[in-house]
Amino acid sequence: MKIIDAHLHFCPGYAHFDEIARMAGHENTEAHLKAQYEKYGISRGIVMGNREIEPQKHIYPEFLNYCIGIDRSYMSGHSLTDAYDMVEMNLKRRECVGIKLYPGYNRTYIYDKQYEPVYELAESYKKPVAVHMGQTAGSRAYLKYSHPLTLDETAASHPGVRFVMCHFGNPWLMDAAAVTEKNENVAVDLSGLLEGKIHFPDLLETQRGYFDTLHTWISYCSCYEKFMFGTDWPLANYGDYIEMVQWLIPETYHEQVFSRSAEEWYGLK
Repeated sequence: MKIIDAHLHFCPGYAHFDEIARMAGHENTEAHLKAQYEKYGISRGIVMGNREIEPQKHIYPEFLNYCIGIDRSYMSGHSLTDAYDMVEMNLKRRECVGIKLYPGYNRTYIYDKQYEPVYELAESYKKPVAVHMGQTAGSRAYLKYSHPLTLDETAASHPGVRFVMCHFGNPWLMDAAAVTEKNENVAVDLSGLLEGKIHFPDLLETQRGYFDTLHTWISYCSCYEKFMFGTDWPLANYGDYIEMVQWLIPETYHEQVFSRSAEEWYGLK
């Protein structure tokens, strides 16, 4: 089965990510990642960029594409107007397949007017805007900015822009499902739902209520063409994640969710 990881982070040499990778049974290196891709039949990955927006800072192995990220580290010292030219330079590159926003960390609603130039660029270059939705890492971010309902207003106001709701808005699964089902221009990645190295059957036994709820709201949407496999690597183990998504998604739709949706939404065909 062909697999595309529609959501990962690629930061070799960063001690923080080195430790995260070890906890998931991985190594935070290009060689290890490539070996995992060969092991599990993963043909491509999409890096969610952050920290820097200069195109020359986003050089990745040939099996990776990226979304140019506008995160708190940039927003703390710049306005989005400052970012316009750099974002456009990235979008002109074949390797760049979209834009990534981090509203909970930026403490700014994505329907704020300052984001309008970003959406204009996304529509012009026909590349989607991926948005971190749901729970955040650490306590300094503000959850009210990353609630899935904020994406509803943005998507409805920008019908010509395609959006990807990262992490299925977890844990606001009911609201995330409503936004996804209602808006034709909203898709979902299933990243960030596991952390570390786990044994999925044991986790399923102890967290059955959560996983049944997750399964229910994915099924409620009745649009598997909008769901795509993603991991948030190196946060989680690839083998564990594949097993979990195989459990969540009916086998009939495995090919769609594991690869076709990412190909279609991120223009990877």
